[in-house]
Amino acid sequence: MDYEKQVFTVTQLNLFIKDLFAQVPLFSKIKIKGEISNFKHHSSGHLYMSLKDESGVIRAVMFRTAAMSLNFRPENGMQVIAEGRVSVYERDGQYQLYINSMSQDGKGNLYEQFEKLKAKLQAEGIFDPAAKKPIPGYPSRVGVVTAPTGAAVRDIINILSRRFSFCDICLYPALVQGSGAAESIVRGIEYFNLTKSADVLIVGRGGGSVEDLWAFNEEIVARAIFASEIPVISAVGHETDFTIADFAADLRAPTPSAAAELAVPSEEELCDKIHSAESRLKAAVKKILENRRLLLKLYADKQIMKEPTLKINEKGIYLDHLTRMFGNAIHTALNKKNQELCVAASKLDALSPLGTLKRGYAVAKTAEGEVVKSIRQIQSGDKLSIKVSDGEIKAVAE
Repeated sequence: MDYEKQVFTVTQLNLFIKDLFAQVPLFSKIKIKGEISNFKHHSSGHLYMSLKDESGVIRAVMFRTAAMSLNFRPENGMQVIAEGRVSVYERDGQYQLYINSMSQDGKGNLYEQFEKLKAKLQAEGIFDPAAKKPIPGYPSRVGVVTAPTGAAVRDIINILSRRFSFCDICLYPALVQGSGAAESIVRGIEYFNLTKSADVLIVGRGGGSVEDLWAFNEEIVARAIFASEIPVISAVGHETDFTIADFAADLRAPTPSAAAELAVPSEEELCDKIHSAESRLKAAVKKILENRRLLLKLYADKQIMKEPTLKINEKGIYLDHLTRMFGNAIHTALNKKNQELCVAASKLDALSPLGTLKRGYAVAKTAEGEVVKSIRQIQSGDKLSIKVSDGEIKAVAE
């Protein structure tokens, strides 16, 4: 057959390559050592996975009949030795390993690295719940550190815009896979902290294999998240994917879409709460006003409000009563004091020298004013002053 002139269909080419694989004895029964990743247990019972080492990956499938003989449960990160045949799946043009039997060969290197770093950072307190920062309830700007293209960033932007239109979205385009990805993610976190240009950060990417997500298992990313003054929400892969970044973050979201839901409140729910609060406030104000009206009516119906002078007149009458009582009390007190004064005056008068003079006695004094008590005090010709009840008499002694 002249193959140079023949035109093959894609299916013919794939089948041709499949036949070539079948002609190599080594490919019909080969043992391959590798680490399980992208493991899926289909509802049919078939097991789909990839086997990888430091620099290569091969797809693999283990059909239900062969999987029934396994004495362990395959998991991502598990190191295994798989025996089977290598062939081409003509529909996809992909060669893969069809596993007939499989045994454990210890944990995979990536899984060991993951567990070792996790234990180290946990011992340092990087994952301590007490160190987690609260997510702001109403952020004005959300910073996003992720790839600038892809479903993840579109979902984040769409949900943030729809859910809470009052906040701005600032995207830092970062590498999220491959060489330099971890450093790029760290630069994004540090940028927002240096410029203080966000209230909360979403750091993550969409789903992928363990290798695809590995940048978020790097130590420098975990430390940058822990050191961030801005609260960080991790959003890496799917709900079943866990990375070191998830443990270091202040809040872990199962998916990028969920991270957008957690980062901002629902504008619709917020409006409902505001309307509900407004209704409660109006009802409370209405009730207060009704109570005040009833109280006002109660005061208005009182007698004092209808006849305000009545109370004044009553107090006036009482004041007159007090005035009379006060006047009587003063009059009585004065009379009593007057009587006491008269009695005291009578006693004083009885003891007074003037009283004695009124009874006919007199008091003689020398010119010097001394009372004459004896004739020996007087010489003939001395001037005397004689005090009687109604005056004085000037005299001369003979």
